[in-house]
Amino acid sequence: MRKTTTLGLSILAVGGILLGGCSSEIGRLPSDTDVSCLRKQMAGPMFLSFPLAANTCQRLTNHGLVLGEKNAKLIPLNLKGAPDLQKLAQEYGYSYTP
Repeated sequence: MRKTTTLGLSILAVGGILLGGCSSEIGRLPSDTDVSCLRKQMAGPMFLSFPLAANTCQRLTNHGLVLGEKNAKLIPLNLKGAPDLQKLAQEYGYSYTP
C-alpha cells in the first residue's frame, strides 16, 4: 500500500513539473527579475501588451500571500538597464526604478 501511494505521488509531482515548469503563462518565477519577466511575457506565445505583462510581473509588499492582502502595496518595477521598458512604463503610468 505504501509503495503504491509513493509511486502515485511521484507521478503526480513529475506531471505537475512537466505541465507548468517552463510555461510563460504561469507568470513570474522566483528566479525572474522584473526585466526578464516582462521580456518573457511580452515575447511569449501570447505576446502580451506592456500593461498586461506588467500586471503579471509586478510584485506586492506581501509577497503575493493572502495574509496581509488588504495592506499590500505595489513594488515599483526595477527596470535598470532597459530603456525601452522604462519608456513603456512611463507611457502607461507604471512606477519603476531606473
